[in-house]
This record gives sequence, structure tokens and C-alpha cells, in this order.
Amino acid sequence: MATKRSTVKKRSKSVLKRIRQNAKRRLRNQAWKTRIKTSIKKVEEALAQNNKEAIQKLLNEAIKIINKAASKGVIHKNKASRKISRLMKKVNAALISANTTN
Repeated sequence: MATKRSTVKKRSKSVLKRIRQNAKRRLRNQAWKTRIKTSIKKVEEALAQNNKEAIQKLLNEAIKIINKAASKGVIHKNKASRKISRLMKKVNAALISANTTN
């Protein structure tokens, strides 16, 4: 006859430590990803308002945040490059269209 498996598992000290570490890292990574998204949104809002000084300042800040997240391993370096490239493409398109209308 098969015995019932208990729903309570015994966990070794190393497993408990790994669980704690993973929880910390998940929260840290989540915070970095939120910072990235927020910085990109700020750049896009500045683009909508057509504020050239703010665009340049916020763009530099966003690039710095994205690169730092990639160096810490929160996102892959290729993903960081892709995000920066897409952001630069939007900024350049907006600046060129602003120059041609003036």
C-alpha cells in the first residue's frame, strides 16, 4: 500500500538560505526594472512636451540607469543595448522633426 506524502517538507539549512537569497534578489531586480521603466517613461513624456533640454538630461539619466542594471546582471547586456537604441531612435526622430518644422 502506498503511503501518503506529507505536504510539509523538511528543508535543509542551505535550502532555507537559498530561498532567502532568492527573495532578496527578486526584490532588488524588481526595483531596478521599475527604475528602468520609469526613466524611459520620463524621456517619452519630455518628447511629448518637446522640451529639448529636459530630453537630453533625462536621456542621459536613462542610459546611465539601463547600463548600470545591465552591469549588475538585472537585465542582459543585449537587452540594455536594445532599449537604449530604441530610445535614441525616438529621440533622434523627434529632434529631427522639430528641426524641420522650425
